[in-house]
Amino acid sequence: MNDIAYFKDQFEQLQEADPKGTIAGLRQSGFDSFSKAGVPTFHDEDWKYTNVSSLFDKEYPIAGLSGVTLADVDAVRLPGSELANELVFVNGRFVAGLSNIRSGISDLIVLPLEVAATGAYKDLVAAQLDHSSNYLSDGIHALNTSFICGGVFIHVLKGKEPKHPVYFYHILDTRQHPSLAQPRSLVLVDESSRLQLTETYATLGPSDSFNNQVMEIVVKENAFVEYYKIQNDTANASQVNTTHIRQIGRSYVHTVTLTLNGAIVRNNMNLVLDANGNETHLYGLYLLKGKSHADNHTLIDNLKPNCFSNQLYKGIADDASTAVFNGRIMVQPDAQKTNAYQSNKNILLSDNATINTKPQLEIFADDVKCSHGCTVGQLDEEALFYLRARGIPKESAEVLLLEAFAADIVEQIKPEVLRSYVAKLIYEHLAIQ
Repeated sequence: MNDIAYFKDQFEQLQEADPKGTIAGLRQSGFDSFSKAGVPTFHDEDWKYTNVSSLFDKEYPIAGLSGVTLADVDAVRLPGSELANELVFVNGRFVAGLSNIRSGISDLIVLPLEVAATGAYKDLVAAQLDHSSNYLSDGIHALNTSFICGGVFIHVLKGKEPKHPVYFYHILDTRQHPSLAQPRSLVLVDESSRLQLTETYATLGPSDSFNNQVMEIVVKENAFVEYYKIQNDTANASQVNTTHIRQIGRSYVHTVTLTLNGAIVRNNMNLVLDANGNETHLYGLYLLKGKSHADNHTLIDNLKPNCFSNQLYKGIADDASTAVFNGRIMVQPDAQKTNAYQSNKNILLSDNATINTKPQLEIFADDVKCSHGCTVGQLDEEALFYLRARGIPKESAEVLLLEAFAADIVEQIKPEVLRSYVAKLIYEHLAIQ
């Protein structure tokens, strides 16, 4: 059993190897929080539908890069990789030797996080790293902070738009034993710059994997960020992913999260709108089969006035799968003239599938426009009859209707090469009976 004593031993070994500096201090703070909070249970409101305690019923060797090769990376590359900056994480640690940085240093800086924390970016890392802990106080997030090691720092320079997008590959090697990965990254998108970033995940081997990831993105004035997350891992792979985006200047953020496969998947998507006139769009799609469990928690915290946000998450649950959506919009007292919209739409395909949805508004200002809503239903029988009456087999007709249901989200993937790839994944996923 991976209890606190087990992690304490691993933590002390890591601290002995790197006892000083900003990151060592954050690790200590994180482990203190983890020791106090422990692993979340059903008694924690934010985890009442997602049981992660079973993920800690096995021994995970901490760290170790394993024998992942370029051939292994080739097998999981995304379309368009030949034109992308590719950052490879193996068992939670950034591996420069397997990565490809194609943009020049005049546009994009990529450094190991520990190097950035002790060099020219020392003050920036100290100011921005672990802001997410102000919003997430659970033991899972604190555990990631406790083991910050082998992370990455990315800086898109002022006024720059790298012509190569950034691809993150998170590879977990379970060919010899279960793997626990805790990747950490800090991304700064400077004034009047642009960044397109995509993350994907792959588990190699038959044993269980657990990817406990935190990415923090800081967006400055007039910057533009596109962020895509593609989760199509194996049935023995579990994830807790936190993406924490702070818009500290008037800027634009566009995110899409796609969940197709995995054992237990929890996504925390936090947007902090900390400048007048920020705009953000959140889209998500989860298509679940078997015993997959996907839990999407979104938070938009409006701190300043005249901000606009739009959320649309859609889900399809089949077999004995479980989907959870918890969307929370907060409007603080100074955030007058806020426009915030949220919608969650779901289709149940099985009597054994479960969907739990909980949209929330917390408004402390009096001059705002906010709305939220959720639906849970089944396939439209009239539409299904219409297609079958025209000679389309039932299975094909169902796939057509489900593809149409998902299209609103797929269309939000702006790069054509990724959009076509995702559309193909969705078709294959829906067509397999």
